[in-house]
Amino acid sequence: MIKHRGFPGRLPGTDFQFTVRRANPKGVTPLKRLERHADRKHADKRADSGFIWALVQHFGEEPFERGNLDAGRLSWVFGREVVPAEEPFDPASYDALLRLDMDVISRSFPEAFDEDWSA
Repeated sequence: MIKHRGFPGRLPGTDFQFTVRRANPKGVTPLKRLERHADRKHADKRADSGFIWALVQHFGEEPFERGNLDAGRLSWVFGREVVPAEEPFDPASYDALLRLDMDVISRSFPEAFDEDWSA
C-alpha cells in the first residue's frame, strides 16, 4: 500500500480521517458510492470539502493510486468527484487507480480550487 506523503491525515481540528496508517489485515475495504443527502450535517459537508480540496491540491488531474486514502471518506465522493482511472477497476485494491473529475468538482466544490481552503 502506497502512503501519500504530504497528504493531510485528517480534517484539521476534527476527527474526520482522510488516510489510514496501515493496510487492513482483514482485507481491503471496497470503495462504494455513498449517497450524499441534502440533510447531511454541516461538519460532514465540510469534511467532504476539505478532502476534495486536499485531493485537488495533491494530485490535480493526474491519476493516482488509492493507497492509504481512507475508504470511508473516498466512498462519499466516489462515482462523482473521484472516478476509476482504469478498466477493469477493482474497488477492493489499494493499488486501484483513481482520477478526479474536475468538471464535477468545479460544480460541487468550487472552493477546492482555492489556494488556501480554510480562508
